[in-house]
Amino acid sequence: MADVTKKWEKLRVDYFRYIKTEKRLATNTVEAYIDDYNEFMHFILRQYGVAPEMVNSSMIERFMNWLYDEKRSRASQARRLSGIKSLYNYLLFSERIEQLPTENIDTPKAERILPDVLSVDEVDALLRTFDMTSVKGCRDSAIVEVLYSTGLRVSELVTLRLSDLFFGEGYIRVVGKGDKQRLVPIGSVARDKIQLYMELRRPEKNSEVTLFLNNRGKPLTRVMVFTIIRQAAERAGITKQISPHTLRHSYATHLLEGGANVRQVQELLGHESISTTEVYTHLDRKHLRSVVDDAFAEVNQKLKK
Repeated sequence: MADVTKKWEKLRVDYFRYIKTEKRLATNTVEAYIDDYNEFMHFILRQYGVAPEMVNSSMIERFMNWLYDEKRSRASQARRLSGIKSLYNYLLFSERIEQLPTENIDTPKAERILPDVLSVDEVDALLRTFDMTSVKGCRDSAIVEVLYSTGLRVSELVTLRLSDLFFGEGYIRVVGKGDKQRLVPIGSVARDKIQLYMELRRPEKNSEVTLFLNNRGKPLTRVMVFTIIRQAAERAGITKQISPHTLRHSYATHLLEGGANVRQVQELLGHESISTTEVYTHLDRKHLRSVVDDAFAEVNQKLKK
């Protein structure tokens, strides 16, 4: 049994190196896949005591049944299976197995949970809560404005650098999941708020410096941004449970309800699958279309020059 456990532990090291350095998956994705790996490894060792290469489809199906018995959500079950499929694709790629044990296992269909969104009035109420005479208030107002008017993920926001800002051309460069880059139009209101914050914060000549900093001059964390938004919601009297992702949901929803093309919104959000974007087509909210149309027109005009 000890030898089998060592094989699993060695494979975990090899697999981690592969998905991080060769596939260059995002840090959050790597952590999720290793979490999937650990739970699956413990289950197989506990129930069957076999090496990774000896796992067959019935063992994986039993693992999926166990997740169901544990009352895991279908989304959680699907994510675990995705991690297992990634692992065995790696084993096949590295010629450690000859056939995929995951080939005929269906992915559980996740519940279609529609995300909460804010109305335009609620977004305005959030923005009115910030003290624009302080550096912190200007920074926090700029953060909310950028999240709502560009649809960035919170992880993308906290890693924005000064060198990613192309205000003359009307867009910002965003590094998304898997280190994939995309250009996102940014409106004049967000640009002005960022400019005001940059004038008040400590000057920095290094073009690679992170845009949004804490009061010690260090990059903000995702948790800090969550706190900023939740505290603003409390001050605004908004009782919904909101997060930075709520602003991303609101951005996408308002665009689509304003008549924007689903493919265009998919590109703006950095979604790999169109089905991820289409969830927003089931919601009914006000408009943001004109803001993005103007920004797109501005960017296209300048790029043609």
